[in-house]
Amino acid sequence: MTVRKNQASLTAEEKRAFTNALIEIKRTGVYDRFVTTHNGFIMSDTDSGDRVGHRSPSFLPWHRRYLIEFEAELQKVDPKVALPYWDWTTDRTSRASIWSPDFMGGTGRARDGQVMDGPFAYSGGKFPINVRVDGRSYLRRSLGSAVAELPTKAEVDAVLNMPVYDAAPWNSSSNGFRNHLEGWRGANLHNRVHVWVGGQMATGASPNDPVFWMHHAYVDKLWAEWQTRHPQSTYLPAAGTANVVDLNDTMRPWNDVTPADMLDHRKFYTFDTEPAAAAASQR
Repeated sequence: MTVRKNQASLTAEEKRAFTNALIEIKRTGVYDRFVTTHNGFIMSDTDSGDRVGHRSPSFLPWHRRYLIEFEAELQKVDPKVALPYWDWTTDRTSRASIWSPDFMGGTGRARDGQVMDGPFAYSGGKFPINVRVDGRSYLRRSLGSAVAELPTKAEVDAVLNMPVYDAAPWNSSSNGFRNHLEGWRGANLHNRVHVWVGGQMATGASPNDPVFWMHHAYVDKLWAEWQTRHPQSTYLPAAGTANVVDLNDTMRPWNDVTPADMLDHRKFYTFDTEPAAAAASQR
């Protein structure tokens, strides 16, 4: 069973294995296919058909499936690799270890935002940006410049205490856990992190920045924590809702995956904070 760990607890060997796998699937073109998929679904409010991916109830199950498929590609390179998560309520400054030269590299230089250190720096030649929204072929960041503070534990806890998953009109104006976590209402959690990182992370092609995967692994973990806090609450809407993915509707671009299929993450992986007995029971 795959165990997703806090990136702050990774060993040097685990960091190298993760970054090496990312670079390998970038080399083969697999990585960029995931970027293209995400970019195609970012503006889901204007997509034809059911809204999926963003600004809709399926935001969380869509990304859960998306991350599972990406993790599987990394494990084809190295079976020991799992997606780490970035707890941005704790590791919340540009000096945190996640931004060290042996892992994600740091912020971009002042004149153009280009990341100059770490394994994904353009100068290293191993991580060109091929799915471009601004014509630039290098990874960019501007940590903490567009918004000063990452979300706090108190802000996250308030959202985790919301008892209802989602509500009509099932979009970016909805009042419920999903939309408050996504960040269109309230404390602006998920969205604020994208803007805080800046560069490609603040665009529809945000998976161009490898930190995307750790950010969304943490968002996914927060959904799992919400499910534990509210065992009587589940994905909404249940059925018969126009232009929205209901519980048992299939999600694009997949033809065989529904939100119901994604409700129990323990069928696929566990988190390092979950009881060992629970993890063992899923093996």
